[in-house]
Amino acid sequence: MLWKKDVLFCDINPLCYEISQKKEIFRRHIKDLTGHEKYAKTFSKKSLPNVVSSYSSHLIKRGKGIDPRLQENKAVNIDLACRKINGIIIRPGEVFSFWKTVGKASKRKGYKDGRVIVGNKLRPGTGGGLCNLANTIHLLVLHSPLEVTEFHSHSDALAPDEGKRVPFSSGTSVGYNYIDYRFKNNTDQNIQLFVWCENEELKAELRSEREFPYQYKLTEENHHFRKEGEKYYRISKIYKNTMDKETGALLEKKLVRDNHSEVMYDYSLIPEELIQK
Repeated sequence: MLWKKDVLFCDINPLCYEISQKKEIFRRHIKDLTGHEKYAKTFSKKSLPNVVSSYSSHLIKRGKGIDPRLQENKAVNIDLACRKINGIIIRPGEVFSFWKTVGKASKRKGYKDGRVIVGNKLRPGTGGGLCNLANTIHLLVLHSPLEVTEFHSHSDALAPDEGKRVPFSSGTSVGYNYIDYRFKNNTDQNIQLFVWCENEELKAELRSEREFPYQYKLTEENHHFRKEGEKYYRISKIYKNTMDKETGALLEKKLVRDNHSEVMYDYSLIPEELIQK
């Protein structure tokens, strides 16, 4: 067999991919054991009084080329993970870790096959769809003073947009346990996270003990699609704007993502008016 120098070990075959994955999982366990971070693990059913940010989205996408079974399974997976996160308290100095809180998604725990991305391709996989939950949490955190300490992106063009375009609509990647989503409470008060499913909606709230003096807003600029070779990409720049809550004055405009995402759905569904020639 001829060996291609530019082929990664994990891409040779499924067995090599599994070996590479187990190696990375082991490395993350060792790193966490020898590190000095304090991870959030306290829960409370009682809500902290102040809503810092909130968000809701449809759990099930419907349309051309979208497998309804995988969408329904995704909703089951997200509901199971929400039950592990709902009500968690992140104390000052503590870190929220998606995988330390949710744990490994397995069929034994009730997780089903949803859409996962492997080798830049969509395919069924146990626990698929949890990226949507991590992305929702990321949206809450971006509308707060909390510090994102680990973020991995994937294409945010997995399916056509429904309704108003939302930046980061599917762009947060998680994979047990080395592809994690983490944020740190760098404030002087407790923070609480609620995520739950209701009537085919994913709902989320980030709460605090007291109001913060600033408000936050995401803006997206120069959003368009462009053909590069034989593929289409969604392109945009996404900024986090920090404003004084009393005066509304813009205090900081920070680029949080320079988006260049491969479109992973039927190209005929891309709005023609958004295609840049």
